[in-house]
This record gives sequence, structure tokens and C-alpha cells, in this order.
Amino acid sequence: MAWVLLVVAGLLEVGWSIGMKFTDGFTRLWPSVFTGAGIVASMFLLSYAAKSLPIGTAYGVWVGIGAAGAAVVGMLVLGEPATAARIFFVALLLVAVVGLKATSGH
Repeated sequence: MAWVLLVVAGLLEVGWSIGMKFTDGFTRLWPSVFTGAGIVASMFLLSYAAKSLPIGTAYGVWVGIGAAGAAVVGMLVLGEPATAARIFFVALLLVAVVGLKATSGH
């Protein structure tokens, strides 16, 4: 169950990191409210998952999902450059996330 919560926390991280783009420096009310709620929910789920997973693994997986997800959403939805190098490094992040899970002992 901790892994499921961690994946959801990582997906929420993608949401709030993309949401920050729409807050205009937290000057727009509703994007700021949704982004703040996403931050709180993501952190709560990460902390709950870290009760039974090693913190280095949990944090690394959480950050990896968030960073890779934000980069992919940026490329697919927000018109950010989708160069071969960027795609390679996003794939490398995902390999690292899988490696952390595979070697966590859980």
C-alpha cells in the first residue's frame, strides 16, 4: 500500500508543480488554492509512505515521478521543447526510479 500512496504522491507533485505555472507567483486565487492543496496532499502521502519505506527510496521515487512527469507534461501540453536529449534524460530519471524501487528491499 505504501508504494501506491507514493505513486499517488508523485502524481500530485506533477500536478502542483505544473499548477505553479498558473498561479502567477501565487497572485491568482484558485490556481494558488489548488496548487497549495496539491502540495499538502502530496507531502502528506509522501510522509505516510515513508513510515514503512526507506526515506531515501521514498523521497527519490517521489522526486523522480514529479520531475519526469512535469517535464513530460511540459513537453506534451505546454509546448516546451521535446528534444532527443530531454527525452533521454527523462527516461534516465524513470530508470533511476525503477532502480530505487527494485533495490529498496520492499
